[in-house]
Amino acid sequence: MVDPRMSIIGERLAKIGRVVAISSGKGGVGKSMVASTLALALVRDGFRVGLFDADFTGPSTHIILGIAQDVQPKEDRGLVPAEVEGLSYMSLVYFIGDKPAPLRGVDVSNALIELLSVTQWGRLDFLIIDMPPGIGDAVLDLVRLVRKIEFLIITTPSLLAFEVVKKQAALLGELKMPLIGVLENMKRDNASVIEEQTKKLGLKYLGAVSFDLKVEAAIGNPAKLLGTALGETMGTIEKALAEKREF
Repeated sequence: MVDPRMSIIGERLAKIGRVVAISSGKGGVGKSMVASTLALALVRDGFRVGLFDADFTGPSTHIILGIAQDVQPKEDRGLVPAEVEGLSYMSLVYFIGDKPAPLRGVDVSNALIELLSVTQWGRLDFLIIDMPPGIGDAVLDLVRLVRKIEFLIITTPSLLAFEVVKKQAALLGELKMPLIGVLENMKRDNASVIEEQTKKLGLKYLGAVSFDLKVEAAIGNPAKLLGTALGETMGTIEKALAEKREF
């Protein structure tokens, strides 16, 4: 039997220009920081932007953006995302709070379908999705449910982190998913290993974000976040996305 919510998802996403999934092979590479800051950079330049925290392993964009607990989505024939720093915001945290979400298999799928079917994004230029790390059920479900999704992969300079990126890129390639490219985060030197490895995979190297202690200090303060090295790099990527040009 076909789940009636599936057809509703297409309607909910119909007025969104581009859906950009910020993903990573493993946790701890700054994926949520990138997703949040990219969304802020797009808003700053006048775009209508949504940010969807779909990280079932531990949603954290609400902490990064400093969202107060009383800022909640509103019910109106579904859920209207909260308005945060000029962007439309939805997160799993609204449903699980600070508790762990030990969801598996069909439960993950059901939760995603429910969130996507009830959320009324309206008209957006960009929807940024903070993805769960890795290539598990949640990622595969989002690929299946969000037809026009594009992937931007985050890695660190660690070759161990990049080994997982290789597997993720291979899977997304097999699924014929559009790959925007790979961004190297928290870089401390001038080594070009990740850039070279990325190009060997036939993927675009989107550049590097220098390690910046100011990023940690800017958590909870969006204005400060945009002034960090991460904010500057996201400004460059945001402009390339907006102009639909090559990096």
